[in-house]
Amino acid sequence: MGQPHAVIIGGGIGGLTTAAALCDRGWTVTVCEREPSPGEADVGLGLLPNGLRALDAIGLGDALRAGATRPDAAVLRRVDGRVLLRLDQERLSRRYGDAVVVVARSALLRLLLGRLPATAVHAGVAVTGVEPGDTHQPARVRTTAGDLSADLVVAADGVRSTVRGLLFPDHPEPAYAGFTTWRFVAPGPGGPVAAGETWGRGAAFGLLPLPGGRVYGYATANAPAHRRAADERAELLRLFGDWHGPVPELLRAVPPRAVVRADAWVADAPLPAYHRGRVALVGDAAHAIPPNLDQGACLAMEDAVVLAHRASSSAAYLPSALASYTDDRLGRTSYVVQRIAQFAELARAASPVLARGRDAGVRLMGALAPHRSVQRYLDSILRWQPPRQGALL
Repeated sequence: MGQPHAVIIGGGIGGLTTAAALCDRGWTVTVCEREPSPGEADVGLGLLPNGLRALDAIGLGDALRAGATRPDAAVLRRVDGRVLLRLDQERLSRRYGDAVVVVARSALLRLLLGRLPATAVHAGVAVTGVEPGDTHQPARVRTTAGDLSADLVVAADGVRSTVRGLLFPDHPEPAYAGFTTWRFVAPGPGGPVAAGETWGRGAAFGLLPLPGGRVYGYATANAPAHRRAADERAELLRLFGDWHGPVPELLRAVPPRAVVRADAWVADAPLPAYHRGRVALVGDAAHAIPPNLDQGACLAMEDAVVLAHRASSSAAYLPSALASYTDDRLGRTSYVVQRIAQFAELARAASPVLARGRDAGVRLMGALAPHRSVQRYLDSILRWQPPRQGALL
């Protein structure tokens, strides 16, 4: 019997992490990426301990940490700059084994690509159909470059997943979360930038220092879905230009083309399963989540590691292995999606009364027991552990 073969649909973080995890376990992989080349400007990622453990499981955690920044603290502020809450990263690291590390998304993708054969990724290839297969029949994938047969198909094709719609045509699509997001990488202001977020009314702004003196900035604002501005940097200056420094200075320094805008979506109705036949869903294709705390990337990497473990432990019985993957992931991801959606709703409170009450509550928490309060929220998200190597199903 030859090496098992997997087709990965999507060349983002979830797809490439799955490909790397499967390659580590002796699979051959074919990655089909619809875009012919990277189309978006680079952005940053603030990876938390659960995502870092997933990378540790495939031997990339240390390499990522070596090229990342580790902020000393995370600060939550009001629009005028007043500190509401300060979290010491060292205390969080003692509890979870890591705190937050900040890297460019492109750096993580390069590390993942470095674990794959040079011929594994096929850019500019769109998937037009999938036959899931079963215990006795392989799956088949129809693409614009021809048909492929596979022991396993992994759909990592994002919040608007084509494959999810083919597998579960009657299931509701992810719902609009009520806010839009902007992300960018800017030149640093010449001095240190404190990591953290600022919460206003119906809007928030975050800053994370990147290696090389650059800064990763991100913003959210309540808005109707599918709205776009002619100049997104100008829109950011309109919304955030009078917030505390260095927010306006960074916005004026960022090139307009470097701003990436995307609406936030959430899987309000969890799928009945994350697989069908020999096809599995990972990341936003399975469980769309708002971007807060970068749990979209972290959960996608968790999915990848668990899927590779389950599929490799029972490669001869893929449908049964994928059922165990669903059992592992459906409850956890549904819970985290709900928790992050609640967090996003708190951060974007628009009513003056709700926003003042939120700020007062956070300030009180910060004065009395900031770490204990935050840990109660984070424990169930960040304490995930990958499957043990060699563990049975």
